[in-house]
Amino acid sequence: MLKSKKYYAVLLVLLLLLVALPFMRSRKKFVTNTGVVWTTEYHITYEARDDLNDSIQLLLTMIDNSVSPYNTQSLVTAINEGKSDVVDRLFKALYTKALEVNKTSGGVYDPTVMPLVNALGFGYKSGQLPTKEQIDSILVFVGMEHTKLQGNKVVKDDPRVQFDFSSIAKGLACDEIAAMLARNGAENYMVEIGGEVVAHGVNERGETWRVSVDMPVPDDENGAVHTNAVVLNLDSMAVATSGSYRKFKEVDGKKVSHIVNPKTGASETSNLLSVSIVAPDCMSADAWATACMAMGLEKTQSMMEKNSKLGVMTISVDEEGNFVVWSNKLFADLINV
Repeated sequence: MLKSKKYYAVLLVLLLLLVALPFMRSRKKFVTNTGVVWTTEYHITYEARDDLNDSIQLLLTMIDNSVSPYNTQSLVTAINEGKSDVVDRLFKALYTKALEVNKTSGGVYDPTVMPLVNALGFGYKSGQLPTKEQIDSILVFVGMEHTKLQGNKVVKDDPRVQFDFSSIAKGLACDEIAAMLARNGAENYMVEIGGEVVAHGVNERGETWRVSVDMPVPDDENGAVHTNAVVLNLDSMAVATSGSYRKFKEVDGKKVSHIVNPKTGASETSNLLSVSIVAPDCMSADAWATACMAMGLEKTQSMMEKNSKLGVMTISVDEEGNFVVWSNKLFADLINV
């Protein structure tokens, strides 16, 4: 009888362990995946039952194979070279968002500026400063109005039109990874790729995600210099920053920015050093940050002062070389104080 009781007791413990094991395995934990993509670092933290790094890598590879102009085998390279006109879901998403921001911004945001960027030496080709005649010859085929989507095909009215979605691709990647995390049951996560961020829920301490926005301080000989301008409390929102203080070239004693105005073909130089945008999605934040840099300080502040959908912070420099920080109400309300 005693042996029988011991047998049933052991059996009961084993049964309880078998029942509890799936629940023990399914407990969520915070995971962080880091790496380098498109020559920039990424940091992704999320609460999930499993490490989702393989899915993250798959998405980054898919995006690179679709819309990276620096990937000679990518879809966008084939379209730029006239070897294909068929687009995929990722190209469509970028094109649609770019067209929306292009129209709303009066055309100052335009991913077809690639030939101008290349002429200035910032693309995959290097070069000297182009002459006015060379710029005018390129402007003839720059502009989203030279393109349209027809079903799964992109139509160009001039074969020389080229797309460069670099100013919005990191935003797309953040959105795509965030959506994948949510599909896998993650309710709390922060996705950051090269300073573009999507945040949802809370961090491991149960607090709203806090995201730092840098002051526009140029890199030194040791690399990037990071000095906080503000810290934002972000939940279910994205933030992106564009600036002219790091990515520029010195040519014949002139500072040439990578921000190119598609209307004039000129590299933008102004007292506006950086623009940070908070938006519901990172593609929008990414595109609008670039658009505002091309618009300049006064037009940006005029357009965004009463904007209820986009939070905006500009950092400019006055005549004495002092930083001047401005933000609209939506952005200011998110600052951690």
